[in-house]
Amino acid sequence: MSSLLVKDLIDAGVHYGHRACRWNPKMRPYIYGRHNQIHVINVRETLRGLFRARKYLQQVVAAGSLVLFVGTKRQATEIIERQATMCGMPFVSERWLGGTLTNFRTVTKRLERLTELEALRASDEFAQYSKKMQSSLNREYRKMYRNLNGLRTLNRIPEVLVIVDPKKEKNAVAEARKMNVTTIALIDTNCDPDLIDLPIPGNDDSIRSIDLIIGYLADSIKEEKDQLEGKSSEAAE
Repeated sequence: MSSLLVKDLIDAGVHYGHRACRWNPKMRPYIYGRHNQIHVINVRETLRGLFRARKYLQQVVAAGSLVLFVGTKRQATEIIERQATMCGMPFVSERWLGGTLTNFRTVTKRLERLTELEALRASDEFAQYSKKMQSSLNREYRKMYRNLNGLRTLNRIPEVLVIVDPKKEKNAVAEARKMNVTTIALIDTNCDPDLIDLPIPGNDDSIRSIDLIIGYLADSIKEEKDQLEGKSSEAAE
């Protein structure tokens, strides 16, 4: 399995880092060398990070805890939404709302408001509002849906955040550290690995790279969920 995964990682360009002039010296242990002024990431380190993350995520799922996927950069948005939905976990793919972790009660209230707006728009009462008010409510709904839809299943503080590019998602990382939430992240050569609990060194700009890494982690979550469901079914019989 390892040799197959290494080939997949290389084919996806996971080993391509940033230009050497943009590197973070703390990433030195994860760098194999440089080619044409581009840092080359050690795929063995990527593999090690993936296996550690997979093992931890399966423990989290087995304990019944939540995993929150976070990736708001253009290349990651669709992947984060698709893979998190596939494994039944909450996600943030548009914008990290300040206080998502540190002020969780406020996020819960916003989710309640989103549910209220949906019910209102589906009711006969909505047609009784003026055109201006309908337009205002629709705008509010679209904005809230875009930012909060992925958090509907986040009914408690997650055990772990899975992040694409912690430099881009610095606010999410800061909140996770403050709340003692474990972080797993795909980190490129310009990132600070000291801020992440379980770093996975790799290209965080390539769509293929992001899809492979996040897909692998999401699959590990789904596999563990399926095993637990299978055991529950056997026990019920």
